[in-house]
Amino acid sequence: MVRRYFSAAVAPHAPALLLCTLLSLLSSNSGSSTVQTAVNITWSSVNFKTLLHWDPKPIGYVYTVEMDGDQLKREKVCIHTDKTECDVTNVVLQNLKDTYIARIYSEIPYNEDNFETPPYEISPEFVPYTQTELGMPTITHFEQKDVTLKVEVADPLTPYRVNGTLQTIRDIFRNDLEYLLYYWKDQSTGKKLSKTKTNKFEVEVDKGKSYCFYVQTYVPSRVDNHRSEKSTVKCTSVQREDLDTLDLDKILIIIGVAVGVLTLIIILSVVVYKCKRTKGTSSEKENMPPNL
Repeated sequence: MVRRYFSAAVAPHAPALLLCTLLSLLSSNSGSSTVQTAVNITWSSVNFKTLLHWDPKPIGYVYTVEMDGDQLKREKVCIHTDKTECDVTNVVLQNLKDTYIARIYSEIPYNEDNFETPPYEISPEFVPYTQTELGMPTITHFEQKDVTLKVEVADPLTPYRVNGTLQTIRDIFRNDLEYLLYYWKDQSTGKKLSKTKTNKFEVEVDKGKSYCFYVQTYVPSRVDNHRSEKSTVKCTSVQREDLDTLDLDKILIIIGVAVGVLTLIIILSVVVYKCKRTKGTSSEKENMPPNL
């Protein structure tokens, strides 16, 4: 009798208890299996505008980025983001010569009861002053008179501000910044090089010859990334430069319009000719004697 009472009282609750246990285990296992730590962590920085990139795209979890440096107190940015990119410009601008790393945490959203440190991955080290890429410079003015070619360059701006004013790369690199000018006779392949620590070039050229050129930003103290991307090529021959910069689509449109106009002229000429010929034939028939 005791055995029958025990089984009758306990047995009805056993399936529910077992089901709850299984659901708990499945929920725990599915949560841990879907959370992945960041991979392919890379820095992207041009003129100190700095982004952090990684993979994979999160599903069922989020990321939080924590920045750390030799002279930086740990600072969290991009908290609980479902993106795989984080703008850390404001952090690295605090000290451009500091060495930074980023911890990218993979977190389950709304899991406030878990006090354990979430899984994370650490980025490679990044030093803004030596590793940010130098942006493409802009040629603001040039002229060629007699045997002198003058070229002026604008210092690219950075996100760094002093008293609310954006600073240029020259404000940051100071005397460590140079510009390179590569110039050559139009239609020639031989290039000459000139350097300057200012924003202006003045080089000697052959009188009566057209020249083409481009500039690059240069930081000689760097081991890597010491040269910027080339600026757009400019030429002192206006006709040549206009031809070089003319958009192909515009050329095709001009050709199409010209062909269309020419075709229309030909068609109208043919129509006018046929009309005149028809009118002449009709007049001849009207004037012809009836007996012919």
